[in-house]
Amino acid sequence: LREVLPGLTRVAVLWNSGNPVSIPELKETEMAARSLRLQIQSLGVADADGFQSAFSSMTRERAEALIVLSDAMFFGRRKQIADLAVTHRLPAISWTGEFARAGSLMGYGPDLYAMARRAANYVDKILKGAKPADLPVEQPTTFEFVVNLRTARALGLTIPQSLVVRADDVIQ
Repeated sequence: LREVLPGLTRVAVLWNSGNPVSIPELKETEMAARSLRLQIQSLGVADADGFQSAFSSMTRERAEALIVLSDAMFFGRRKQIADLAVTHRLPAISWTGEFARAGSLMGYGPDLYAMARRAANYVDKILKGAKPADLPVEQPTTFEFVVNLRTARALGLTIPQSLVVRADDVIQ
């Protein structure tokens, strides 16, 4: 986000307040923001009914961009979140390229399809008799960066060429 908006100072962070797993991710995001001298506007929502008021608050508090933390509910509503971000003129980045494909500005994170393929290997081993407790825990190894130039144009932003060439996928 800083490469797209060099003067960025205030970022809204959308997280699922109904999911206790979100709390450590929020704390890590807040620590990273402090090191970058960014002010954070933390907006926890427990269900999709909270999106509209969260985005209204972002606008009212003058957020300059949005970070969407990882959550299954958010993934299922990625198009709605992307549309709200564009409507509220907020460049948004999220934890997976699928958000950018749904209309957010950018997405960076694990390749979900690669993760699903790896999960299929685990299922195969378990069905063949392996004990789940004996299988090693794996971390994602394939990450993707997706930039949506269509959304950039809608927001009146120019994405630096240095960022576009690093993208794994560019939405025209």
